[in-house]
Amino acid sequence: MKKLALFLLLLNTLHATRINEVANVVGVRDNQIIGYSLVVGLKKTGDGTTSKFTLQSIANMLKAMNIDMLPTDIKSKNVAAVVVTAKFAPFARQGDAFDVTVSSIGDAKSLEGGTLLMTPLKGVDGKIYALAQGPVSIGGKNEKGAGAESHPTAGMVYGGGLVEREIAQDLAHQENFTLSLKTSNFANAAAIQNTINAKYDENTSRAIDARTIMINRPKNKSMVAFIAEVENLSFNFEQEQKIIINERTGTIIAGVDIEIKPVVVTQGEITVKILAQEGVSKPAGSVQMDKNLVIGLNENEVYTQKGTTTVANIARSLQKLGASPKAMISIFQAMKSAGAISCDLEVI
Repeated sequence: MKKLALFLLLLNTLHATRINEVANVVGVRDNQIIGYSLVVGLKKTGDGTTSKFTLQSIANMLKAMNIDMLPTDIKSKNVAAVVVTAKFAPFARQGDAFDVTVSSIGDAKSLEGGTLLMTPLKGVDGKIYALAQGPVSIGGKNEKGAGAESHPTAGMVYGGGLVEREIAQDLAHQENFTLSLKTSNFANAAAIQNTINAKYDENTSRAIDARTIMINRPKNKSMVAFIAEVENLSFNFEQEQKIIINERTGTIIAGVDIEIKPVVVTQGEITVKILAQEGVSKPAGSVQMDKNLVIGLNENEVYTQKGTTTVANIARSLQKLGASPKAMISIFQAMKSAGAISCDLEVI
């Protein structure tokens, strides 16, 4: 039976990080907008007669141009019905251009060579915030070979969107703003609060929960300049320990300093032993792979020294024993179930 002996020492996980890397200013965000329209100019690759909504849309468009025609009389396959989506950037001003995504909702075979007709783009409140129009690009080829488009029924109109209505944000006259951490953590919220107060004044910021920090603007600074300064402040960021496992691909992602308590796990022909001792004897005939890894007799045993073992060493040691990705995943899951791993284990 294969045996693996591993020794681990928990390391510190504090890192100097800028505030803007782990927190966002509340209210300064993208907004989603959406619209419905037609792509014309296709070469017999548009919607067929089974897409009744496309035929009705063509008839409605022609009627607006004083051409009265029944949907049942339309036989063209050069038109496709599409949904147009985009992100409306914060502080966007009238006339600003942006990219839009065009996606077929009928039975069109390809949007290549088509042109998106003028499309009103609305927000969740039903108001029109932008218009979009222009030639559709479906991108390059995929790995299947020349002539095979990756997504022929979806594409982009680069710079095809134009802002028509602005979202009111009077940031310059605000007396305070709020930071929201991307991941809730009491220690990080408190660290940001203390870093800001050390830079300005003890009453400048206040963490109100594990995710939210309220910050008051000093009287002698503009809000824009103040936010820029705050976002560039560095603090001791406490990284959340987590093991992420992708069962489909067999990928394991983990911090290199995650502690594993003493445990014995058997999976198939592999036995993993993590022992609480300072060192381990290495038998004659063992092979030194690197300063932290030794392969024993018959490659059935792996030894590591306490204080040098990391999650990366464990995964590599299991690989040296010939463990499959599925077996490695099972071993880590068993360690978590046994309480040997304290951090979260997420399976995706």
